[in-house]
Amino acid sequence: MTPRLIVSDLDGTLLGADHDLHPTTVDTLRALAGQGHHLAFASGRHFRDMQRFRERLGVPVHVISTNGAYLHDPEDRLVSARHLEASLARELIDLPRPPEVRLNLYHEHEWLIDAEAPGLLALHAHTGFGYRVAGPGELDGEGVGKVLYIGDPGEVRRLEARIRARHGERLHLTWSMATSLEIMAAGVNKGTALAALLERLGLGPEACLAFGDNLNDTEMLALAGEAHVMANAHPELAGRVPGAERIGHHDEQAVAARLRERFGVPG
Repeated sequence: MTPRLIVSDLDGTLLGADHDLHPTTVDTLRALAGQGHHLAFASGRHFRDMQRFRERLGVPVHVISTNGAYLHDPEDRLVSARHLEASLARELIDLPRPPEVRLNLYHEHEWLIDAEAPGLLALHAHTGFGYRVAGPGELDGEGVGKVLYIGDPGEVRRLEARIRARHGERLHLTWSMATSLEIMAAGVNKGTALAALLERLGLGPEACLAFGDNLNDTEMLALAGEAHVMANAHPELAGRVPGAERIGHHDEQAVAARLRERFGVPG
């Protein structure tokens, strides 16, 4: 069988409602690696957070993290990193915002936040990865892969409108949840990182299966030869990727079910 690249988003796609890998999913991915297929995770999560899921699998997995700002190979080597211009990052850091909207910065090695937000840690309970509260002097804008605002959707949408009006062409803005606005350098998204990975593996887009559920998966799904949108996906996603196949719910291991059917993995 011709090797394929199988790339999946994590939250809302490969992970269940508990933000963890189901044993069926683990067994399926291990079987596909055993058949010679390439595996990749693609998420807005930090690389160190995603590492924990790969370690659980125990098979080689490429990692597209921070919405495409970083690409690591299965041996944890950094293949590419694309940061925001420091001056732009500083403008985003200094942008006035309501006090309840949290400012988050993703660097290569850590996640910084401007104030405690323990509720955010629930998504990372199975990995143990967390933020570090940073003082104003540490938020200098250097080496930032992603700026992330988290808060009331209406307030965050107002921030988005101001940022697009001022810097729209110099940034890539997207949403990972209704409360989470993610901002990277222009041209940085899961799709451009996937294109780089396909080139590295010597594969064309037609040899790629991709799975996603939210707007930050748009470019990745649009590139893949076999794109799949979850039943629980953002209501706008299917319209943005009209050629994608609709599959089941993430909490019913729909990615694993589709892959077992597609590649004849025994149940």
